[in-house]
Amino acid sequence: MSSALMPQPGIMEIALYEGGADKIPGVQQVIKLSSNENPYGPSPRAIEAATRSLAAMHRYPPTDHAELRQAIGDVLGLDPSRLICGAGSDEIIAFLCQAYAGPGDEVLYPEHGFLMYKISALAAGATPVAAPETARRTDVDALLAAATDRTRLVFVANPNNPTGTMVGMEELTRLAEGLPPAALLVLDGAYAEFVDGYDGGAALIDARDNVVMTRTFSKLYGLGGLRIGYGYGPKAVIDVLNRVRGPFNLSQTQQAAATAAIADTDYADYCRAETAKWRDWLAQALEAVGVPSDPSFGNFILARFADAAEAEACDRKLQENGLIVRRVAGYGLPHCLRISIGDEAACRRVAAVIAAFKAAAA
Repeated sequence: MSSALMPQPGIMEIALYEGGADKIPGVQQVIKLSSNENPYGPSPRAIEAATRSLAAMHRYPPTDHAELRQAIGDVLGLDPSRLICGAGSDEIIAFLCQAYAGPGDEVLYPEHGFLMYKISALAAGATPVAAPETARRTDVDALLAAATDRTRLVFVANPNNPTGTMVGMEELTRLAEGLPPAALLVLDGAYAEFVDGYDGGAALIDARDNVVMTRTFSKLYGLGGLRIGYGYGPKAVIDVLNRVRGPFNLSQTQQAAATAAIADTDYADYCRAETAKWRDWLAQALEAVGVPSDPSFGNFILARFADAAEAEACDRKLQENGLIVRRVAGYGLPHCLRISIGDEAACRRVAAVIAAFKAAAA
């Protein structure tokens, strides 16, 4: 590359994001538990709606996402005019950084936070800042201590990925109230649907002008392959984000599938209940053989081992048995493995392999 052709500041500092693996060399039949996907797949209604939409693929999609925003608003009790839709919540995160952070600004997040916070901050030319956590939980005092007059965005995933832990609304309110005037608190609710009675921060957003939330259809709704997400916040913030959003960022198929998925509340309730049942079962089964995890509020658990060497050895044993989980050294947790919650058969298989691994090492 010519020395005169240089990317914007921060771009070359980005380490490329690596998604969860889906193949094991030499193994034909694998069970993928590395990307926190819904093992039951999307709602049959979503599949039907997506299939019907294909006949009109020669037409440009609606640019205002009005039907999808209305469906989200109807189910969750949100004002559709304060919603913005994107290609996964990742795109909403990128919009926020593009619109509110730049060179000389800081983007703050907990040390074990989602990797896209740092990536999107660097892409916007801003400086990413990681605040320490306490026992793998978001530490509000640490975030407040790290906030400066250069802080523009503060990302908090609740529940957090990859730890599965979360903080209560009282702490989130204290964080929102204590941030500098120019800072926006972003509540990443990718796993909010798995928490009974949790609105993702909607009530806090309605009460304040410095909080937004992001949500996704990739987890509970099983539409990760279509990339659909949304954000909710003060009208003024959503207006800003829509100014940087491409007019055709969601296809007709994406919009049709998501509209049908969120309306099928019975199917969502079924997936939520099965996930909680087998998440708790797997956590207890691993605890019984000496592999603890924090209580998880997502569709995964973060299994802890004695050290990085044991975690890596266990991962190899799982792969030998056709099971793909996620190493999380990139999140600063080299002694852990993140295990997505599969169906009953998958959970029992994971528990059996790890139990055998621990027994062999004893």
